[in-house]
Amino acid sequence: MLETDKVFAGSIPENYDRYMVPLIFEPFAADLAQRAASFSPSAVLEIAAGTGVVTRALAPRLSPDASYVVTDLNQPMLDYAASRQGPDNRIEYRQADALALPFEDAAFDLVCCQFGAMFFPDRPSAYREAKRVLKPGGHLLFNVWDRIEENVFADDVTNALARMFPDDPPGFLARTPHGYHDTLLIRSDLVGAGFSRVAIETRAEQSRAPSPRIPAVAYCQGTVLRNEIEARDAGKLEAATDYAASAIADRHGSGEVAAKIQAHVIVAAA
Repeated sequence: MLETDKVFAGSIPENYDRYMVPLIFEPFAADLAQRAASFSPSAVLEIAAGTGVVTRALAPRLSPDASYVVTDLNQPMLDYAASRQGPDNRIEYRQADALALPFEDAAFDLVCCQFGAMFFPDRPSAYREAKRVLKPGGHLLFNVWDRIEENVFADDVTNALARMFPDDPPGFLARTPHGYHDTLLIRSDLVGAGFSRVAIETRAEQSRAPSPRIPAVAYCQGTVLRNEIEARDAGKLEAATDYAASAIADRHGSGEVAAKIQAHVIVAAA
């Protein structure tokens, strides 16, 4: 992962929430929220919360006396998440680095994270921090994307941009969001960090959009892929988006489109 892969700023948070969340994140957020609520947690920490899609799904499922601390490394993403959530005195928003959590030992009985672990520069350290802040018997619950070939629109966009920029193809999607999919490695990282009873489930969903342009805009303008495109040619963002949309249309049709998305869901006991 490159350092720039973590820079979610400018218009990216708004476009991310407007396009990426309904395209690929909402079904997995609902799944993660249901799993989280099944533990009946009284103190929850969410790390790498992004624009708050899990927060919005999980908060209504928590008990009235639960506490819910929502964190992200990127303050612009966290600010946007807070703006989308209604008033709730159970929720505290706090900027935090997953590798150095600003919380006491054994402070939470659930730590959850949706599609954030891929961005951790040192995942075993992040897992050790999660275990440190978990009460004995608490759980770490998170998900990560499977390999890019199992996530069709992301693969379509990546391949299209490789044709558009053949000398220096933008590799963000394959490198980072889809770069931590080896379940043996994930299990090893967690066991090495002190977790036990690691369960990993691979789950497929359908990504749907009313037109091919929606996934093109989502990936090209609602993720850090935007920064990579503009770094190659600052004036070609719209052309790259159009080219990706055309590639999706060629493969999936010009009307409503649908394609497979797939992720691993992981539960580990502290």
